[in-house]
Amino acid sequence: MMSDQNRRAFLGQAGLSLGAASLSSLLARDGLAADAATPIGLPPGRDGLPDLPAKVKRVIFLCMAGGPSHLETFDYKEELNRLDGQPMPSSFTQGQPIAQLAGQALKVQGHLTKFQKCGQSGQTISDFLPWHQKMADDICIMKSMVTEQINHDPAHTFMNTGTAISGRPSMGSWVTYGLGSQSDELPGFVVMTSVGGRNPQPIASRQWSSGFLPSQYQGVEFSGSGQPVHYVAPPPGVDVAGQRGLIDSIAAINQSRLQQFPDPEIAARLSAYEIAFKMQQSVPDLMDMSDEPQSVLDMYGAKPGDGSYASNCLLARRLAERGVRFIQLYHRGWDHHGGLVKYMDICSGLTDRPTYALIQDLKQRGMLEDTLVIWGGEFGRTPMFQGKGGAGRDHHIKGFSMWMAGGGVKPGISYGGTDELGYSAVEDVVHVRDLHATMLHLLGIRPDRFSYPFQGLDMRLTGVEPARVLHDVLT
Repeated sequence: MMSDQNRRAFLGQAGLSLGAASLSSLLARDGLAADAATPIGLPPGRDGLPDLPAKVKRVIFLCMAGGPSHLETFDYKEELNRLDGQPMPSSFTQGQPIAQLAGQALKVQGHLTKFQKCGQSGQTISDFLPWHQKMADDICIMKSMVTEQINHDPAHTFMNTGTAISGRPSMGSWVTYGLGSQSDELPGFVVMTSVGGRNPQPIASRQWSSGFLPSQYQGVEFSGSGQPVHYVAPPPGVDVAGQRGLIDSIAAINQSRLQQFPDPEIAARLSAYEIAFKMQQSVPDLMDMSDEPQSVLDMYGAKPGDGSYASNCLLARRLAERGVRFIQLYHRGWDHHGGLVKYMDICSGLTDRPTYALIQDLKQRGMLEDTLVIWGGEFGRTPMFQGKGGAGRDHHIKGFSMWMAGGGVKPGISYGGTDELGYSAVEDVVHVRDLHATMLHLLGIRPDRFSYPFQGLDMRLTGVEPARVLHDVLT
């Protein structure tokens, strides 16, 4: 039997261009090794799941990082325009968290664009989003979202994990832990980022961490330009046959070790090398868009390989077709403290049309009926003026808008509402936990029973506080 030291040396000198630090999260097929007899290729999900009739098979989460203003997108308030430039009534703001605006003379900032009644549903959508106006009848706009964190990184952490505590599993990790992947050749959870707008805030990779879940459930970051995944391409001079033989040899060593010590991370490593090998074939095929008609590229406004949100939306559809369970797209640049009109034009110009194209493409292929698409940021913006290079708005957590579309969601409706100035959610309030619970429910998972034992507790994505499924917006 090879010693641990020699085994590590062998793996370190094997010459595979597969970064050990990323493999166990990137490339493992979904599932957890239950015992030492588990072969290469892990089970596709938890026993007994789904435990509800599933309405969707996958999730595409479109994260507008920075916090788009609900008052320039979906939440029109006549009173906001009437009071434009006047002192903000203290009855709204007294004792409230208003970040950088604390201590300043607060003035109401009216809407900075016009709104239209759109589609047969008559949903109100701003002129910053002309392509959203075309799909008003496809989306369910939730106008009463609330969250608990007012700064970017903890707010992203809260949106992704249900808590501001770092190190907890992301929602994509929870979903793939529960249901596994439908693909043998790609990760179950893929993340892509794009940039364009004001001073884009960084997005830490821990936002797609698996936390205390086994490491194979961590999200895998794909790049829309250059090498799509680090450490997957074979090194120069290594042919397929030689690499296959090397992987088989490493698998035999790991399998022997697994029989002695039934450690799930050893099983994850076994699967990691196997899936990595398959990805060397599947990823280039995924990224090669030569099979996409020019009409589809034009619909998205995509130039393959440019790393744009448009190209990432098209890649999201291709990933969904190939069985990836959870796909998360970040577009950074929505933090509009000043110059709101300028930067809303930029961000909307980069994301509005591709988002419309993604919804229409999924519809045309019959995929929207079993896909849940979610759009929104980590929080909203204040009704008060903040000027840093022109009119802007500060971070806001007490009321903002997001939307859902796809299987099991009623299309063409608005749900909930804020007060007359768009400051606080007052009707059918939707907490982030409620969004998580509804997502799990649509995937066929009972959120109150879906847990993982950690540090003596049964941990859940929805936490220990009440979380409700939004049955009123579901078919």
